[in-house]
Amino acid sequence: MVSAVFHDPLAATREDAAPAKPVARAPLPARPARPPFDWRALWMRVLPPVLGLALLVGVWGLLTQKGGSFPTPALTFDAALKLFADPFYRNGPNDRGIGWNILASLQRVGLGFGLAAAVGIPLGFIIGRFEFASRMVSPLISLLKPVSPLAWLPIGLLVFKSANPAAIWTIFICSIWPMVVNTAVGVQRVPADYLNVARVLKLSEWKVITRILLPAVLPYVLTGVRLSVGTAWLVIVAAEMLTGGVGIGFWVWDEWNNLNVQHIIIAIFVIGIVGLLLEWALIAVAKRFSFEEE
Repeated sequence: MVSAVFHDPLAATREDAAPAKPVARAPLPARPARPPFDWRALWMRVLPPVLGLALLVGVWGLLTQKGGSFPTPALTFDAALKLFADPFYRNGPNDRGIGWNILASLQRVGLGFGLAAAVGIPLGFIIGRFEFASRMVSPLISLLKPVSPLAWLPIGLLVFKSANPAAIWTIFICSIWPMVVNTAVGVQRVPADYLNVARVLKLSEWKVITRILLPAVLPYVLTGVRLSVGTAWLVIVAAEMLTGGVGIGFWVWDEWNNLNVQHIIIAIFVIGIVGLLLEWALIAVAKRFSFEEE
């Protein structure tokens, strides 16, 4: 007896239509836990400067508590509130708020520093790149660099016949030396292997400067720029005291003529804060373009 086996086509269809078993997925990697906030590092960054400032004000208050010609911190703070309530007033060509005087000084520093950078950085590249130029210019730099910046002010007055260009000239002559020296040192410290590769590839002098020297020398250039800006801001105050006009230096001297010691102390803090902000800005730029050799 032969038995026949019959397949139900509907059963096959039902098997095909049955839902597929879900495929097990690999577990997702756990997110790394965020490191806890370092409160100690924050305190170490914030607390010491605050304590130092508090110590300064405390010593100042102790020395002036018995009165005298030197104002107390409280009187100076009250004068600062009144002064900065309207820092941009105009009562005449030489009677302006402290804000206008700061901007005028920054403008002079910017012009003198910009001219110094336009001349000093290329000159530093030439001195560092070519030995003949280095031997020719280095004695002149060594001779002129130690000269006090204010010694150049009468030369500027003689040549330009005006106080404002003479102040810019003084900023120029005192700002150029750090940029020239640092740029030249940076070029001279470029590894010889870089220049040997340039000779093998027969690169032009322009490509050697733009593709090899400039990236390697940039940290040195920025260091020279930072030193030059600090020197320029230091010198402009003294130069404006001698030349007059509008500027933070002239403002300090004018307040001294009025025997307003409170405003002089305020100006000292303002000059320091502006210089500190310039320093921080250039340090941030230098860190952005600096690298560490492994």
